[in-house]
Amino acid sequence: MAATPDYYKTLGVPRTATADEIKKAYRKLARKHHPDAGGDEGKFKEINEAYEVLSDDKKRKLYDQYGTANENHIPQGWGGGSVNVGDIFGGGAGGFGSWADILESIRRGEGAFGTEWDFSDLGGFGGARQPRPRAGQDMNVTLSVTFDEAFKGVEKRVTVRVPGRSESETLSVKVPAGAVDGGRLRFKGKGGPGENGGAAGDLLITTKIEPHPYYTRKGADVLMDVPVSVAEAALGASVVVPAPDGTKVRVKVPKGTQDDTVLSVKGKGAPQVKGAGSGDLKITVKVVVPTELNEGQKKAMEDFLAATTAEVRSWS
Repeated sequence: MAATPDYYKTLGVPRTATADEIKKAYRKLARKHHPDAGGDEGKFKEINEAYEVLSDDKKRKLYDQYGTANENHIPQGWGGGSVNVGDIFGGGAGGFGSWADILESIRRGEGAFGTEWDFSDLGGFGGARQPRPRAGQDMNVTLSVTFDEAFKGVEKRVTVRVPGRSESETLSVKVPAGAVDGGRLRFKGKGGPGENGGAAGDLLITTKIEPHPYYTRKGADVLMDVPVSVAEAALGASVVVPAPDGTKVRVKVPKGTQDDTVLSVKGKGAPQVKGAGSGDLKITVKVVVPTELNEGQKKAMEDFLAATTAEVRSWS
């Protein structure tokens, strides 16, 4: 029989790790070593095997006590043959030294350990306990889409390889219009296989929106910077900008507009994934100060400076 690996070492957690710490460590390693992400398949299987044991309270207790979670490999005396009551229940002070003690405890409603004891857990007492069904593990896959694909919606083919299944599976994934970065699509029953008749896990596909040269997203709102000259900001202007839906919109820049002022165009953002309508196109004005001036510009700026009487700096 091959030696059981050190599952704690595999996941990089101490033996005192909580269930939440074990889950976080597993998810981090699974993302790193998943074959679809270019990881090592053998390492990925080791990680899944370690998590399968350490995430199950019963299996973890067996592993911590005997170095294996396989009930067929635990020492003689638990799984069949003669059973020493004192060995099982801890005879002596604070334990149970005889069947009379145990039965009296059960009669009082306490059970062998203060709770109800299932004797079918012990071989030779009513038969072996039937393994309980276990649901399969959920799988996480990241799907990259362009800004325009997320904005308008797109259908993509995704090939996934599920641990425990011999063949990969190609799925058609419909990314809805207005999909956000970090949004999730769930495919029921497309994750890891269940055990002992348990249901298969789910496949979770997370959308990752690639950057765009002009736009960023904040929910259904689309954000963009629009440069204007000093004169346009001071005197006011009408500026035509490209909207993310492919149309052109005319935006009025009020006179005296300051740098980083935000102007909104209603309904020109991305479609709402949940609910009706669309977000807004939010334009941040960026006042561009020229670094070089020709003679005419220089003369005009000097005249402007000379005609300026208002103090722009107010020191208290």
